[in-house]
Amino acid sequence: MESMDLLAPDELERIERENAGGLPANAILEIFRPRGVRLSEATFRKYVQAGLLPRSRRVGRKGKHQGSLGLYPVEAVRRINVIKRMMAEGHTLEDIRRSFVFHRNHIDQLQRDLSEVLDGFQEELGGRPLGGERRRSLEAQLATLRQRAQDLVRDVARLGSAVTAREDETLRPQ
Repeated sequence: MESMDLLAPDELERIERENAGGLPANAILEIFRPRGVRLSEATFRKYVQAGLLPRSRRVGRKGKHQGSLGLYPVEAVRRINVIKRMMAEGHTLEDIRRSFVFHRNHIDQLQRDLSEVLDGFQEELGGRPLGGERRRSLEAQLATLRQRAQDLVRDVARLGSAVTAREDETLRPQ
């Protein structure tokens, strides 16, 4: 097997911090290329289609006739790191699909979707002329929902870890 240098935890954290809004596929590929990690655009797309990586979202570019750009959530970098590590350990893509990596992708999407809905409510609430008591009541309900959403995502992740750990302890990502 070729020599490859996967990203260390502090490097992953820096990349996630610096690219919180997401990254285009070519930027993700460029992160791994100098490290000897073999990852083509076709393989990247295959991982997305298999549900191992999150799907992109389209973001419009400023300027006339600039079109849009597909941005992948930055956690795709961490996922690729785990996938490549697991493959280097001899696991197949099917093994990885049955592992927590696959489920984590869906859990992250759930978290993003809940955040988007609740942020939309927050924005709508801010633009409405409401009486003080009504506004406070709706803001309190929104804060409660945010906490419940956070708790739900955490509990789903815990269950996913427990279920997949029983299948095969060696497949749990670090």
